[in-house]
Amino acid sequence: MDYDIKITGGTIIDGTGAPGYPGDVGIADGRIAALGDAPGAARSVIAADGRVVCPGFVDIHTHYDAQIMWDPMLSFSPWHGVTTCVMGNCGFGIAPTRPHHRDLIMRTLEKVEAMSYEALDEGLGAWPFESFPQYLDAIEARPKAINVGVLVGHTPVRLFAMGEASIERTATADETAIMRTLVLEAIEAGAVGFSTSQSPVHVGYKGLPVPSRQADFSEIMTLASALRDAGSGVIQITVGRIPWFDEFSDLARETGRNVTWTAMLTGMEGPDGHIGHLRRSIEILEAGLPVYPQVACRPLQSEFQFSSPFSFERMPFFQPVSAADRDGKKKIYHDPEFRRVFRDAMALDSDMGGEIAPLRLSFHGITITDCHSRPELVERKLVDAAAELGVNPVDLALDLALETDLAARFRIPLLNDDEDAVEMLLKDPHMVLGLSDAGAHTSQMYDSCYSTHLLGHWVRERGALTPEHAVWMLTGRPAEVFGITDRGLLAEGRPADVVVYDPDTIGAGPPKRVHDLPAGADRLISEAFGIDAVIVNGVVIRQGGTDRVDGKGPLPGRLLRHGSAA
Repeated sequence: MDYDIKITGGTIIDGTGAPGYPGDVGIADGRIAALGDAPGAARSVIAADGRVVCPGFVDIHTHYDAQIMWDPMLSFSPWHGVTTCVMGNCGFGIAPTRPHHRDLIMRTLEKVEAMSYEALDEGLGAWPFESFPQYLDAIEARPKAINVGVLVGHTPVRLFAMGEASIERTATADETAIMRTLVLEAIEAGAVGFSTSQSPVHVGYKGLPVPSRQADFSEIMTLASALRDAGSGVIQITVGRIPWFDEFSDLARETGRNVTWTAMLTGMEGPDGHIGHLRRSIEILEAGLPVYPQVACRPLQSEFQFSSPFSFERMPFFQPVSAADRDGKKKIYHDPEFRRVFRDAMALDSDMGGEIAPLRLSFHGITITDCHSRPELVERKLVDAAAELGVNPVDLALDLALETDLAARFRIPLLNDDEDAVEMLLKDPHMVLGLSDAGAHTSQMYDSCYSTHLLGHWVRERGALTPEHAVWMLTGRPAEVFGITDRGLLAEGRPADVVVYDPDTIGAGPPKRVHDLPAGADRLISEAFGIDAVIVNGVVIRQGGTDRVDGKGPLPGRLLRHGSAA
């Protein structure tokens, strides 16, 4: 046989942005052996008439750092065509971590990324690593359905070097030097980059800022300089007030590395704030500095419970809530003075936090999504239900939370819901697509389906993007920005990460809540439509909407050290 797999009759879109063309794809020994013209026989044939054949999608913004320890399929990203992901974003991660800090790391992820503590505790088990190199070795030794790159996060590095003081203060020169050594060690071991966060929404254990938020910019610059010395890696930043555009430019100039920041969303600093941010980003890039904003193709909305009111925790009067246990939260929610302050804040409909990318939190957009005590209110706007009952929306929300033991759920829109503005950002070639947040906020969001949403909504339904541009945004562009040198394109000799999809039916299904995480924890999932086949390193892992490999292994995914599996 000439090929292990032959894909026939499709339209090939290679990930470069070039026009698609009809042809066949031959795969042998895990690589693309023929492209366009593929004469010869194959052990397996995938008929792709009327389909698009393109590179596997590259998701640069995930939080699978813990999930990879118990879920080799990294569901549900492969359902939606993702064949390579990067985790460790926003300065978070689970390595390096000293044994006596493991609980604090899990509590931090519980707070800031809305991961179930019980799921983390059961899923991580004995933690077969302490250092970052050991963590990479543990990932490499485990079966993986898709390829994985890992950023080293500022928060675990800071906690490893400083202990609990990392949450309280700036670092000394000696502590900063220790952190820089840890970052350099991680990059030399194969981390694809370094990530950090100054975002005010990143409120951690006991309502305190996560460790990276206590760093000044000189510390960030010192740690990032390790990438310059290593000659490898990307710098990912989740924005606060500092660093901002000038500091991004300084980082890129001083390190010579790509810098990407999360995220340019519509509604940032007012309805037209993204226009100024886009203009400034273009100026920086045209000046020759590689600073790339990440954009999202889905509206940023969150489903939450008052047991974990993530979206509100940046407001100062919510700090006691963040620090309290479940019973303490309920006591605060009963308190008339807390309710008065909360009502006053919501009546203003004002920006919360006064930082970059403020969340305009308004109860006008909140929908009640689950409430077993009053099922007649489910999928109703909170303000409408409150008006009918003659109560304030804040009081109704807290009453529903209390009478369900904090189990009631609410959906709140946050940012990125102006489709005309989002379209402008998606069309701009200076941007890079990110922010799926796969693996995080699993009970609140389900944006891991961003890829099929892009191809279904923005390409087919809205006609805003060509298939070639959309595929480039999902493949070649993110791989280029993150230095993943052998993924994101279809070309002879490259690893055979391939997606076959139906442009007439591709899309993402509605959210569905399941309880399939460790300890029975719940998450929201979305089914994929129109994905015919997903191939990783020459192995079909999904076909016809079902897994074609056993999660117990062997599996074809690889750890991408230094951004390359070659």
